Amino acid sequence: MHATVVVIGAGHSGLAVSRRLTERSIDHVVLERGEVANSWRTERWDSLRLLTPNWLTRLPGKPYAGSQPDGFMSSREVAAFVDEYAGEIVAPVHTSTAVTRVRLDAGGFEVSTDRDRWTCAAVVIATGPCSVASVPASAATVPPSVCVHTAMSYRSPDWLPDAGVLVVGASATGVQLADEIRRSGRPVTLAAGEHVRLPRTYRGRDIFWWTDTGGILDERHDEVDDLVRARHLPSPQLIGSPERRSLDVNALVQQGVAVVGRFAGVVDGVARFSGALANTCALADLKMDRLLDRLDEWARRTGADVGPPERFRPTEVGRPALEIDLARAGIGTVVFATGYRPDYPWLDLPVLDRRGRIVHDGGAVTAAPGCFVVGLNLLRRRRSSYINGADADSADIASMLHRHLDTAAKSYPSRAN
Repeated sequence: MHATVVVIGAGHSGLAVSRRLTERSIDHVVLERGEVANSWRTERWDSLRLLTPNWLTRLPGKPYAGSQPDGFMSSREVAAFVDEYAGEIVAPVHTSTAVTRVRLDAGGFEVSTDRDRWTCAAVVIATGPCSVASVPASAATVPPSVCVHTAMSYRSPDWLPDAGVLVVGASATGVQLADEIRRSGRPVTLAAGEHVRLPRTYRGRDIFWWTDTGGILDERHDEVDDLVRARHLPSPQLIGSPERRSLDVNALVQQGVAVVGRFAGVVDGVARFSGALANTCALADLKMDRLLDRLDEWARRTGADVGPPERFRPTEVGRPALEIDLARAGIGTVVFATGYRPDYPWLDLPVLDRRGRIVHDGGAVTAAPGCFVVGLNLLRRRRSSYINGADADSADIASMLHRHLDTAAKSYPSRAN
């Protein structure tokens, strides 16, 4: 079977690319291992809500049209939003079709699936950054008597033993899980490494109003210092809640969560933690204040209609424990909220770095011309890390892809059409 372009993945990014290809009358198919928006349906915890407000959740040709623009979609609502979009754009999606291999073929690519085999002139990888949970090697030191979950396997406190919980990781996921589990009545310890602290609202506006209106989300990937590091920073400590509350280390301590340093492993039943927590938190505070300074300067310069400047209480962690005997402390579960990573066992192309990540330049996979990737953190701009980033990114990718097809048509006319 042949299509000019094969898109792998029918999440919001893959469908946005499909819409752009249709606009350009480029023949294509979208291959999806499960259902449309499969990850949102099957790989998220029950209470998850987007970090971005609804008004910022939009795709090419589809703005948010609901009655709660300042609300935050649940994972089920996101799945419904994306599924509705697939229907509206009449995307040529082949569901329940798992890709098993992508390799170079004369003048293009061969994409094998568990159902059939496709040839194409270009391929777009839209499987996202969250294929599998990223777990540190130290996770292997947790004794078998302790229940272990990742953010991908965790669903709700009801699934956990009636015992204390150690949450490892203080990104958005880690602080949200620590908050939820603590509210279930269990003792919770949070092991916090490097993290990004942000207030939910600032000077009366949602933090995403500031970064969207102020242009920060539109900073291009080639304008960012140390792009590799920026692409792999933890997600900011935020939660999408009706009361628009901030959720950071101070808020968790106030709830009774014990906060310790970075998890180093377990030896003879004793969990060990870094002693650098105070420095780690001070650095997060410093970076937050620098961002707020930048927002204040933008507000002053533009005359934005906002409240007076604010500054937030520095993070206070006291004297955190460096060691905890898991049995004596009654800890029955460790949840590793240490992020996700993409996984490409089916990608038979020389395009991965030593950590298994696709090497690309703003979505163009230069080692395999005609191969593109979308839906990754800071792919082409800071906005790329969020759903609405698919709008501009898909337009750029479609434009680059179109140019590639024009070039390929001169060499391999049978594959480019």
